[in-house]
Amino acid sequence: MSETAQREFELELEGNTTLANLCGPLDANLNLLEERLGVRIRRRGHHFSVQGERAELAEAVLRDLARQATASALSSENVHLGLVEHGNADAKPARASAASNEVVVIRTPAITIRARGEHQRGYLANIHAHDLTFGVGPAGTGKTYLAVACAVEMLLAERVRRLVLVRPAVEAGERLGFLPGDMSQKVDPYLRPIYDALYEMLGFDRVARLIERAVIEVAPLAFMRGRSLNDAFVILDEAQNTTPEQMKMFLTRIGFGSRAVVTGDVTQTDLPAGKPSGLRHVLHVLRGVKGVAFTHFDAADVVRHPLVQRIVQAYEAESSG
Repeated sequence: MSETAQREFELELEGNTTLANLCGPLDANLNLLEERLGVRIRRRGHHFSVQGERAELAEAVLRDLARQATASALSSENVHLGLVEHGNADAKPARASAASNEVVVIRTPAITIRARGEHQRGYLANIHAHDLTFGVGPAGTGKTYLAVACAVEMLLAERVRRLVLVRPAVEAGERLGFLPGDMSQKVDPYLRPIYDALYEMLGFDRVARLIERAVIEVAPLAFMRGRSLNDAFVILDEAQNTTPEQMKMFLTRIGFGSRAVVTGDVTQTDLPAGKPSGLRHVLHVLRGVKGVAFTHFDAADVVRHPLVQRIVQAYEAESSG
C-alpha cells in the first residue's frame, strides 16, 4: 500500500447538522464519492478514514464540500462539481496541481460564479489577458456561460460599453424559412442559451432594459457583416457552425477597445455535408498569432450530469479509435 493510499483526518464541522449536510441521506454523498473515485470511506463522528489510490483526492474534495455544508445540505450535483473542480473524470487520474487550485470567481448582481477545474480557470485567465480567446470543447463544459459571465462583469465595471452576443443561425434538419414569425422570432430559439445565462446573472427586467437601450445586443451572425465593433465584449457561440468565410468576417469586426470570445465544439457541426467548419479552420490559421489564446476543454470539464461526462468520453474514444 502506497503512502497516499490511506488518509486519516478530522473535518472541522459546526455540529451534527453540518455533518448530515455533508454526508447526505444515508451517507449518499459519501457513497457517491466512493463510487466515482474507487475509494473506501469510513467515519466516526468528525473523524474520516479514506482508503484507495485516490484517497488524497477524496480528502481534498471532502474538505471543500465540508466548507459548503455549513450553509445547506449538499446534493449529488455538489459532489460532482467538487470532483470536476479538482480535475477528476471517471476514467482519468486527477490532473489539477496545487498551483492550479486557486479559487477564481466572477461576481454578477444575481449570482457568484466559481471556476471549476484547471481548464475553466485557464479559460477565464485567457479572456482577461487576451483580445481574442477561443474556448473549444464538448457541451456542458461552461464555455458560453463563463464567457457571458466575463462579459457581464466587464460591462458592469465599465471596461466595455456594450455586449454583442452572436450565434450562427444554422439548424439541424430545418431551415429558418419554415419557422413562423419575423426574423427576430425565427432566430430567438438559437440564442436562448445566451438569454438564459443573462437572465440568471442580471435578472429578466434588467436584461430587457439593457436590450432596449442596445447596451446588450443578441443577434445572428449574418447581422455582423459590414460592422465595426468598438468598446464591446463580443461572443460568437456555436462557432463550429460557421464557414471559414463567416469566421473571417466575424473576426474582422473586432474594433478598438473590444474583447472577443469564440466558443464551439468541432465534433458537433450542423453545416451541410461537405461544408468545412470555420472553427476547425481558424484553430489552424491563428495558431501562434500574438493576442490570441486557446483553451481546449474535454470530458473531465463537463459540469452537467456525470452521465454526460461518460457519453462525451465514449464519443472521444470512438473518434480516436
